[in-house]
Amino acid sequence: MRALTWQGKRSVSVEDVPDPQVVEPTDAVVRITSTAICGSDLHLYEVLAPYMAKGDVLGHEPMGIVEAVGSAVTNLSPGDRVVIPFNISCGHCFMCDRGLMSQCETTQVREKGSGAALFGFSSLYGSVPGGQAQYLRVPHADFGPIKVGREGDNGLPDERYLFLSDILPTAWQGVQYADVPEGGTLAVLGLGPVGQFAARIGRHLGYEVIAVDPVEERRQMAHRNGVTAIDFTDGSGSDVVTQLRERTDGRGPDAVLDAVGMEAHGGTEGAVAKAAQTAVGLLPDKLAQKVMETGGIDRLWAVRTAVDAVRRGGTVSLSGVYGGEADPMPMMTMFDKQLQFRMGQCNVKSWIEDLLPIVEDPTDPLGIDDLTTHRVPLEDAPDAYEMFQTKRDGCIKVVLKP
Repeated sequence: MRALTWQGKRSVSVEDVPDPQVVEPTDAVVRITSTAICGSDLHLYEVLAPYMAKGDVLGHEPMGIVEAVGSAVTNLSPGDRVVIPFNISCGHCFMCDRGLMSQCETTQVREKGSGAALFGFSSLYGSVPGGQAQYLRVPHADFGPIKVGREGDNGLPDERYLFLSDILPTAWQGVQYADVPEGGTLAVLGLGPVGQFAARIGRHLGYEVIAVDPVEERRQMAHRNGVTAIDFTDGSGSDVVTQLRERTDGRGPDAVLDAVGMEAHGGTEGAVAKAAQTAVGLLPDKLAQKVMETGGIDRLWAVRTAVDAVRRGGTVSLSGVYGGEADPMPMMTMFDKQLQFRMGQCNVKSWIEDLLPIVEDPTDPLGIDDLTTHRVPLEDAPDAYEMFQTKRDGCIKVVLKP
């Protein structure tokens, strides 16, 4: 089959790789009909390269048609249309029973001290072949896949369901973790795909939402979906924190959701961290891994802005991915302001019951149909990665068609 493979830092290519097979009784093989490029894929493309191996198959936002199932899979049959959550979980361990599928004890990558295995996401999370491919082997298919209606049955295209694999439940969890009081204010930092959905979800739930992003096309998309979006400065020199406080009676928002993560732009600190990330990327993989696992290499503009902007007694919700183990944080400010923090990989299956009716609502209340900016064949994925990373051609979300 054809699959997108990692070849080196900022280098991916579509290659012939072996077709996946049913190996365990709980496996399924799915023919991929749509798969997306995620912002987290760009971390593998750049910062997390030391954890990648040449030939790794990328991708963790897939859906498709079941082709084959193992003998223990009774919930699926060949021909079923399914969305595949990005985290691989068993559904019956201590963590899964508590709705923490991203911490599944059956698939935890213990040699790296990591949580549940993820599709297509480096040795940190199990080096499991991903879904930017024609076919995908799905472990624990007796629990993970989300069965959805056939396109011909209800008229809903792949893209209405596809984002249930990751970014839509990730945004939903981020807003739930933000714990915004009724009628309160939520600030969303970053209007990439997760930030777009988080802002729309906040509006859908009745909050006042203020989003922040430096890219005009992203702000325009937010405006189209009823979200107030501002730039880093307002043209007169007022920075993000000042603007957010001015819009919230001088206190700051009740909650701030960081949808940016480790590669944030902004501030001199960000420039220093970017230089550090670049330097680490030049080291041999084993040494680079050691530095990343003991050093502070994240660009922290977004999380520091969240700490500064949120009101006293408020909540900071982190949906953006961070990878440093020794990042310097303003502990005195965090303590003095009596802040709460919630964060972590999304527990996808925990939120599907809430989200599926919204996804299937004909009125499309979250504007799911207004997110994808580029649809390209799998063979064009290398150019799509470069376009997404550089935000060229107004690129916000790319869907690949194997």
